Amino acid sequence: MQMSFYFSDTAVLLFDFWSVQTPTGMALSVLVILLLAVLYEAVKLGKALLLRRALLALPRSLSREGLTEPEELDTGPGQGRWFCYHVGQTLFHVVQVVLGYMVMLAVMSYNAWIFLGAIVGSTLGYFVVYPLLGRG
Repeated sequence: MQMSFYFSDTAVLLFDFWSVQTPTGMALSVLVILLLAVLYEAVKLGKALLLRRALLALPRSLSREGLTEPEELDTGPGQGRWFCYHVGQTLFHVVQVVLGYMVMLAVMSYNAWIFLGAIVGSTLGYFVVYPLLGRG
């Protein structure tokens, strides 16, 4: 296995069945890695938006006036909404970790084309997705 970056149209990515042998296959593989990196950035945005909504769902005594203890245990609808947002954030986090490791392991093939696809995808994803954070 190659242990330094190299430019080639052959590589094995993530799984044995993802064996690239042609320039067309490499171009498609780079596109897939690029899209995975863009999706990673989009999932990060979704997680941030859910965090914002979860913080807004917190009881006023916790979210607006600092961390003061409420006089009685709050189990109202705000607490249930917060829990749903927390479950959603957890699922987004799992997807983010899986995508991040997939992109990282693809880059660890040391194929420079795959590396460039991951960098361009991450850059493009950040550029396109993060202006949407202010709108959500």
